[in-house]
Amino acid sequence: MSDTHSPDPQNPQDEAQETFISHLIELRERLVKAVAGVLLVFVSLVYWAPLIFNLFARPLMESLPKGGKMIVTDVTGSFFVPMKVTLLVAFLIALPWVLYQIWQFVAPGLYQHEKKLIMPLVSSSYLLFLCGVAFAYFLVFPTVFHFMAHYNAPLGAEMSTDIDKYLSFAMTTFLAFGITFEVPVVVVVLVRFGVVELAKLKQIRPYVIVGAFIIAAVVTPPDVLSQLLLAVPLIALYELGLILARFVSRPAVPEPAASETPAE
Repeated sequence: MSDTHSPDPQNPQDEAQETFISHLIELRERLVKAVAGVLLVFVSLVYWAPLIFNLFARPLMESLPKGGKMIVTDVTGSFFVPMKVTLLVAFLIALPWVLYQIWQFVAPGLYQHEKKLIMPLVSSSYLLFLCGVAFAYFLVFPTVFHFMAHYNAPLGAEMSTDIDKYLSFAMTTFLAFGITFEVPVVVVVLVRFGVVELAKLKQIRPYVIVGAFIIAAVVTPPDVLSQLLLAVPLIALYELGLILARFVSRPAVPEPAASETPAE
């Protein structure tokens, strides 16, 4: 008699275990495909890594005084920093493919009305994140770097930034503004699923304004200009979210009228 235990279709425990294992296998396959997509884009961009880094550093380079340069304080920094930048660019380019793999994994467990809602939310989230990164690159970086370069001049200090520190600063700023631009999506989701009522979100508007400046003070460099460039868009995007949420808010359910006692 064989000792091998085969799943019993009549046993709920065996069936649940088999389903769990099949989900793990599918998750692994989706992760492998997502990572493979990112690596494929990365390999195709490696040749242009120095050019990509030059574009990445352009806002700072254009704000430096004449003759100003970036410096390398790590032996391998001049090689690995451009590689890191290229990998991040590859991830942004391949992000729709990564999101598609996530969608393929979770879609079978969603209802039809949830599928119709999630796809627009994911697409708009991706586009808004790119808008946040572009806002930081084209507006925030030139403004902040130009201000800091002119601020250092009267002090007699030479502005020479290490490329690794610049990468860390830029990634933090990109992430902060990318997440900030997701605020309209967050507001719409909260209202659409009934987590918070639209009237309540309007009521806490003063706290949101204060919170926006606190968040800006924490995640941006310690200067007023950077804080304003993050706090003001955050407040404006919150207001945009309130406007969009009007179109998806659930209508209030009228309370049942009190039954009247028939007159005798």
